[in-house]
Amino acid sequence: MPPADTGIEAAIRSVGPLTQVPLGPPGQVLGDDLVASYVERATAVIDPDGPRDLTVAYTPLHGVGAAVLTAAFARAGFPVPGVVPDQAEPDPAFPTVSFPNPEEPGAVDRLIALADSTGADLAIANDPDADRCAVVVRDDREGWRMLRGDEVGVLLADHLMRRGVTGLYATTIVSSSLLRAMCAARGLPYDETLTGFKWIVRAGGGSAPLVFGYEEALGYCVAPEHVRDKDGITAALTVAELAAGLKTQGRTLTDRLDELAAEFGVHHTDQLSARVDDLQVIADAMARIRAATPATLLGQPVDSVRDLLPESDVVILRTAVARVVIRPSGTEPKLKAYLEVVEPVPDGDVAAARTRAQTAIARLRTEVAAALKL
Repeated sequence: MPPADTGIEAAIRSVGPLTQVPLGPPGQVLGDDLVASYVERATAVIDPDGPRDLTVAYTPLHGVGAAVLTAAFARAGFPVPGVVPDQAEPDPAFPTVSFPNPEEPGAVDRLIALADSTGADLAIANDPDADRCAVVVRDDREGWRMLRGDEVGVLLADHLMRRGVTGLYATTIVSSSLLRAMCAARGLPYDETLTGFKWIVRAGGGSAPLVFGYEEALGYCVAPEHVRDKDGITAALTVAELAAGLKTQGRTLTDRLDELAAEFGVHHTDQLSARVDDLQVIADAMARIRAATPATLLGQPVDSVRDLLPESDVVILRTAVARVVIRPSGTEPKLKAYLEVVEPVPDGDVAAARTRAQTAIARLRTEVAAALKL
């Protein structure tokens, strides 16, 4: 947190060639009791008496999650997930994927193949350090598809709310506005923060205890009193609990998403991202959007423009049914625009509303790209 973050960055920059940095003494190897304690606490996150009939396919993407996740599922009483064999062990070369991020194209192809061959109800991927959780579901319209981070986030929040978990629910300024609508309708405190869990876990400023936080980049904190950060293992357990409960009713995660859409409208999100070689391109684009803010988006007036400078290099545009959040990436040479369209479902036809929302978000992408000159 500021000012420690800039101090740490300055100290890093002051270090010379790595070969000149003296090595410290050997570290201490921690015992298995630490993992056992974590697993015990993680399984306490879910209802001990809930349904457990669920077949899950899983991949840690050559990372460290497999042993801990399978131990947690077994201790919780779920069938042990099937693990993609050639991605099960830690391997820093990540030989079967072009990039070890479950959101990357092709990263979960082996997972889907395993889910198909085993008749899995659900497929789950952790990123290599297992703090993020990707969920892949069977969809009658699209076959297997990965849920967006916003979709998993609102599913988890809704599940906790239905379980009677009260307290503060939080997400970030670039995540879907659906969580805000859910909290308003259900009388629960809500907060939005800058991106990153260092902000999310401090949401609300102590006004109410945080009980759930998420960001659209597949990060979920379902038990802040256990792990005050995003945690892909407890998130996976909670998703499995929800899916198993729905399965007993002959329903799925996508059915629950349709219910939320029928109640609150379709909140369709997407992202426009441009990688650059010259960081000045990003600075110029941010200056351009500030100097020449679009007057309309999707044919409707932009009725709110929020500039977060100097705290953060972010511009937020809103109309009655759309929102655009524009910011440079904090980790890559990219300019990002987070897009959202809210499409009401007055007639109960969620599928038709989703089609309208998809059409609108495509138009919004084109308009924002033109405004940024990308």
